[in-house]
Amino acid sequence: MNHLLFLGNLGWGELIIIALVVLLLFGGKKIPELMKGLGKGVRSFKEGMQSPDKEEEPEK
Repeated sequence: MNHLLFLGNLGWGELIIIALVVLLLFGGKKIPELMKGLGKGVRSFKEGMQSPDKEEEPEK
Protein backbone atom coordinates (compact mmCIF):
# COMPACT_ATOMS: atom_id res chain seq x y z
CA MET A 1 0.00 0.00 0.00
CA ASN A 2 1.95 2.96 -1.27
CA HIS A 3 -0.39 5.63 -0.13
CA LEU A 4 -2.84 6.22 2.58
CA LEU A 5 -6.27 7.55 1.72
CA PHE A 6 -6.12 10.89 3.51
CA LEU A 7 -2.41 11.64 3.28
CA GLY A 8 -1.89 11.73 -0.46
CA ASN A 9 1.72 11.46 -1.58
CA LEU A 10 3.45 11.82 1.79
CA GLY A 11 6.42 9.54 2.24
CA TRP A 12 8.04 8.20 5.39
CA GLY A 13 10.43 11.14 5.59
CA GLU A 14 7.62 13.67 5.61
CA LEU A 15 5.67 11.67 8.21
CA ILE A 16 8.69 11.56 10.51
CA ILE A 17 9.19 15.32 10.17
CA ILE A 18 5.51 15.95 10.95
CA ALA A 19 5.70 13.66 14.00
CA LEU A 20 8.79 15.51 15.28
CA VAL A 21 7.12 18.90 14.82
CA VAL A 22 4.02 17.69 16.71
CA LEU A 23 6.23 16.34 19.48
CA LEU A 24 8.07 19.66 19.74
CA LEU A 25 4.86 21.71 19.76
CA PHE A 26 2.87 19.69 22.27
CA GLY A 27 5.52 17.86 24.28
CA GLY A 28 5.57 14.23 25.34
CA LYS A 29 3.11 14.63 28.21
CA LYS A 30 0.37 16.37 26.22
CA ILE A 31 0.18 13.95 23.27
CA PRO A 32 -1.49 11.05 25.18
CA GLU A 33 -4.12 13.48 26.49
CA LEU A 34 -4.81 14.69 22.94
CA MET A 35 -5.14 11.12 21.65
CA LYS A 36 -7.49 10.23 24.52
CA GLY A 37 -9.72 13.18 23.65
CA LEU A 38 -9.65 12.23 19.98
CA GLY A 39 -10.64 8.65 20.82
CA LYS A 40 -13.56 9.85 22.94
CA GLY A 41 -14.72 12.09 20.11
CA VAL A 42 -14.58 9.26 17.55
CA ARG A 43 -16.43 6.91 19.92
CA SER A 44 -19.13 9.52 20.53
CA PHE A 45 -19.49 10.11 16.79
CA LYS A 46 -19.86 6.38 16.08
CA GLU A 47 -22.48 6.02 18.82
CA GLY A 48 -24.36 8.98 17.36
CA MET A 49 -24.30 7.46 13.89
CA GLN A 50 -25.66 4.12 15.14
CA SER A 51 -28.66 5.62 16.90
CA PRO A 52 -29.51 8.97 15.27
CA ASP A 53 -33.20 8.95 16.28
CA LYS A 54 -32.35 8.56 19.96
CA GLU A 55 -32.05 11.91 21.72
CA GLU A 56 -29.92 12.27 24.82
CA GLU A 57 -31.81 13.29 27.92
CA PRO A 58 -30.49 16.48 29.52
CA GLU A 59 -28.63 15.97 32.77
CA LYS A 60 -29.94 17.70 35.88
